[in-house]
Amino acid sequence: MTTPVRIPFPVVDEVSRHCLQEEEPETVHIEVHLPGPLDRSRLRKAFLEALHRHPRILMREAPGPWYRRRYEWELTREPDVEVVTFAPPGPRAVREARARALAQAPPLSQSPPVRLEVVDSVLFLTINHTALDGPACLRVLATAAELYGGRDNSPAAPPVRPAEPHREPPDTPTNWAPPARVARGTPEPSPGNGMLVTELPLPHRPKGSPYTVNDQLMVITALTLAHWNREHGARPRPLRITMPVDDRPRDLSMPIGNGTRLVEVPFAPRELRDPHLPDLLRRTAERTRALKSLPRPQLGHGATLLTAPWAPVAARAALTRTLRRAAAPWTSTTLLSNIGRIPYPLDFGEEAGRAHAVWFSAPARMPRGLTVTTASTAGRLHLALRWSRTLLGPGDGAHLRDLFEHYLHTTEATS
Repeated sequence: MTTPVRIPFPVVDEVSRHCLQEEEPETVHIEVHLPGPLDRSRLRKAFLEALHRHPRILMREAPGPWYRRRYEWELTREPDVEVVTFAPPGPRAVREARARALAQAPPLSQSPPVRLEVVDSVLFLTINHTALDGPACLRVLATAAELYGGRDNSPAAPPVRPAEPHREPPDTPTNWAPPARVARGTPEPSPGNGMLVTELPLPHRPKGSPYTVNDQLMVITALTLAHWNREHGARPRPLRITMPVDDRPRDLSMPIGNGTRLVEVPFAPRELRDPHLPDLLRRTAERTRALKSLPRPQLGHGATLLTAPWAPVAARAALTRTLRRAAAPWTSTTLLSNIGRIPYPLDFGEEAGRAHAVWFSAPARMPRGLTVTTASTAGRLHLALRWSRTLLGPGDGAHLRDLFEHYLHTTEATS
């Protein structure tokens, strides 16, 4: 019998594994809407073949003694469980599948740590974020779409932008002060995450603008949260917004796993009070370009040191959790994950058709308590707001959506 291949946990996976909580599972949710129905047996066959074409996704956490120095992934030849399931249709079926994607993380002990649930013509991918991220699983789904429908699902060419030299961020607010927290709204009595998804027009950006749509979304998010906090009487503090940066290719060579690095974009309180929007957009673009150009480990140098095998994982896990609690006041205000234009057609053939809406959402644990995820498909912006129910309730999510839409139109009108 062949011994399974084992791979040590990368830094991101290990830090996430140390800090798992049952109350707020670390799931990434991807929701794909198609115009037509899918054949059950064909989809199961196509998705299984897609897993085999990206074998790094066929993994589970390898067992080990308490004194082991590393967590390890164990690669498997076949899935341990049925990955694709079909839920019965009904008026609440989509809403209930969405709730399951937030509440039930695929266990790390079973390969692969991802599940695909189908409700009518909607696909729900639920990913255990300790093992994988959204762009990697979207690559696998694009492969499944091509196998299912027989149509080319190669990624579109990314926008051509000149390479950015290393530069220091200009006129950047200091990071020494603890950033603002999202002000508490009307929390719910039960723990876990809530979510709202909506479709909006893509923000207009004049040709030749010195900023990208991502910079525009960053400013919209900052203005939304500054407005929310003012309404709730919070003392003005600097905002810091975490932004994932993903440099991986989108073709079949894309590494599968957690492949983004995180940077933090700061905003001073004065910048968000009656701002001159063209100047704010320009400064934000300068900051994001500078931050993207900085060479930096995925979670910073501190995480790299914490995950070095200088002690058993149990000891390092306890230290990591203690340090995370101590660093909570310095955690960024929120996370904005802009997937951008979905690079794949996600075309499942003649009957099922091509995706016309794709939503993502990232975990929203405290102390952030709120994440903003955006993607664009078929010329529309698909926004997901996800929050910790100990911080916000459904009415709060609806109000934040309205504020986001207001500032989307505001930045268009003045850009």
